[in-house]
Amino acid sequence: MAPSELKHLVEIRRSEPKYFTRKTMKFFGDTMKNYGVRSRTIITIDGETVDTWELYRKKPVNGGLKSSSYFRKDNFRIVTRDYSNCE
Repeated sequence: MAPSELKHLVEIRRSEPKYFTRKTMKFFGDTMKNYGVRSRTIITIDGETVDTWELYRKKPVNGGLKSSSYFRKDNFRIVTRDYSNCE
C-alpha cells in the first residue's frame, strides 16, 4: 500500500479526520513524500494483537520527530502500540 492510498482510505472512512490535513502536517513539518507504509502486526497497550498498516517517516521532522503511526487494517483507526516489549 502506498501512503497516498492509506490517506485516501482514512479520509473516506472518516476514522481520523484531522490526521492528514494540511494544517496538521504543516504543524509537524511533514509532507506526504516523507512517508512510507508497511504491514505490521503489533501488540496494543491493552494487550491485543492487531494487524496494522505502519505509517513511518523516512526522515525526522520538527524536533527530530520520527515515530510511526499504526492504523488498523479493518477500520483504519489509529492504535497505540505497547512499547514495553519492543524489539
